[in-house]
Amino acid sequence: MPIAVPIATSAVRTALGPDGAFAQQIPGYQPREPQIAMAEAVEQALSERSLLLVEAGTGTGKTYAYLVPAILSGKKAIVSTGTRNLQDQLFHRDLPMVRKLLGRPVRTALLKGRSNYLCPYRLQQHLDEGEFESKQIVHDLHRVAAWAGKTEQGDIAELLDIAEDSMVWPLVTSTADNCLGQECPKVDDCPLMKARAKATEADLIVVNHHLFFADKALKDRGFGELLPEVDAVIFDEAHQLPETAAMFFGRSLSSRQIHDLLADSLREVLAAGGDLRGMNDLVSNLEVRLAHFRLLMGEESRKGVWADISEHPELPAAITAVEMAMACITEALSPLKDKSKGLESCHRRAEELAEAFTELTGETPENQVHWFETFRKGFILQWTPLEVSQPFRELLDREPMAWILTSATLAVREDFRHISAQLGLPADVATLQLPSPFAYEQQALFYVPRGLPDPGAMDYTRASLEAALPILRASQGRAFFLFTSHRALKEAAEWLPRQLDYTFLVQGTQPKAELLRRFANTPDCVLLATGAFWEGVDVRGQALSLVIIDKLPFASPGEPVVAARLDAYKARGRNPFTAYQLPSAIIAMKQGAGRLIRDVMDTGVLMVCDPRLVGRPYGQLFVQSLPPMRRTRSQQEVEAFFKFINSLEPVSA
Repeated sequence: MPIAVPIATSAVRTALGPDGAFAQQIPGYQPREPQIAMAEAVEQALSERSLLLVEAGTGTGKTYAYLVPAILSGKKAIVSTGTRNLQDQLFHRDLPMVRKLLGRPVRTALLKGRSNYLCPYRLQQHLDEGEFESKQIVHDLHRVAAWAGKTEQGDIAELLDIAEDSMVWPLVTSTADNCLGQECPKVDDCPLMKARAKATEADLIVVNHHLFFADKALKDRGFGELLPEVDAVIFDEAHQLPETAAMFFGRSLSSRQIHDLLADSLREVLAAGGDLRGMNDLVSNLEVRLAHFRLLMGEESRKGVWADISEHPELPAAITAVEMAMACITEALSPLKDKSKGLESCHRRAEELAEAFTELTGETPENQVHWFETFRKGFILQWTPLEVSQPFRELLDREPMAWILTSATLAVREDFRHISAQLGLPADVATLQLPSPFAYEQQALFYVPRGLPDPGAMDYTRASLEAALPILRASQGRAFFLFTSHRALKEAAEWLPRQLDYTFLVQGTQPKAELLRRFANTPDCVLLATGAFWEGVDVRGQALSLVIIDKLPFASPGEPVVAARLDAYKARGRNPFTAYQLPSAIIAMKQGAGRLIRDVMDTGVLMVCDPRLVGRPYGQLFVQSLPPMRRTRSQQEVEAFFKFINSLEPVSA
């Protein structure tokens, strides 16, 4: 239901209008009516403690449009973002600016999940232990130790020269399983505890969706929540909510959790002077049982539904063997749990993980997708809800307050029904759709190359890379090449650098923020990435002049959760492609395309390699949902476009 915005002059209209604080203090500031309209809608929702859904096109200024009314309202609020990158930008750049311009002494706090903070206790444990699998871990550990003596926030994002997938991170951060909480001997130095204490006192707390739902999951299981009670929750990048919520409304267990428990148990038994030899025997026994259980899932790394392996004749005995071995660990820890808080924690974890293993290798609950994922040596067992509409709606009903959901991509064309159905929102939910103010017809060109094979063809990735070569030359790099699979990303990372003398940055080789910094400051640069860079990334100016997308971003029907959802739609007599796959892919495509034009002065080309855009009837739905860019299928026209925009201003880093 479109929202009715009040006619009377509001506080936010005054602040954001031509005579307001922003116009008076920001050089070149121009009031934007779509931004003011959104701010007034948010102001109304905050006042009425109601639910609001807003799609604000790129350039609307939605961040200010919710921060200004949130601060002026005087209410205690949580702002939740979809990515840590946006979370940091919001807290360190946007929020201080708005607070300063409005002249309001608002107390703010940034709170991330525990895996983002240094754990001084675990760092010291591993420094004392001194035994590691590789020299790289030793190097990274000493880098962390040197930084630990200087950091004020303890946020590991500050360490830009350690890879995101470094094996050091689990050694120097905590999990909900191994954190000792208030009983930790280093609790007074704990960055996480300091951040939580600050959040309790704050008027506006900036979190991310993962932390928000993790907090709700803890509360539902009877544990104390991390986040304080508030008057309003504002979800930015709200299109991510269905998938993120599904991760926390289910249950999971990984072999890594069990192995971490075993390593911590040995460490704590040694420190307490217990029977280390006896514990070593029990640990070795469980590790053997876990390895056998893992092999029964198949030698290859894969994802599958539990039913695929649950009938294996050897599986019941393997499950029982693991359960018995875990029971022995729990029993051995029981008489030791009073010797130290570390041993008490290990005993509790052993009980909880044993219970989780039994549940996740047992019967599948109703409306849950029961699946597994295997790696070379490990596994994950998971329940994921088929839908989150019911638990999400229950959350809204259970906590009556203002709930504001916003993103640049919530609607399919002008229809909010897809996201509303996914989240169980009422039929009469207030909605507002605001188009981007950018002049896409003049600023951008939309290019679909001719002659590419069907995306299912074996040579499709190589063909799309070859089609991209002349465009990358014309753009002089300055490109995001976004892929829908890690396999295609890997092939591109191996092949493209042999064809072009450019700088190629590859997702995962460095922290995201550092890759973006290098990209923005390196001439002739191309960033190769998958899902993490399709959204929540803001590179303005000439540094990014080309976005290439290899395929339409349909979720793989081979994914267990996706497959189960498709079956559920079929069972209800609905077409799963048009009801689920297509609208989800359109929203994902809108996110990827949104990386290109980020400012009124930006220019560039969106290249989508997938021939289904023009060869299939549903391709028009994608085109109609994208900004109104000039379209072409001519390589020569793209080259002429780049020649023209490159002539307007010298290309520089």
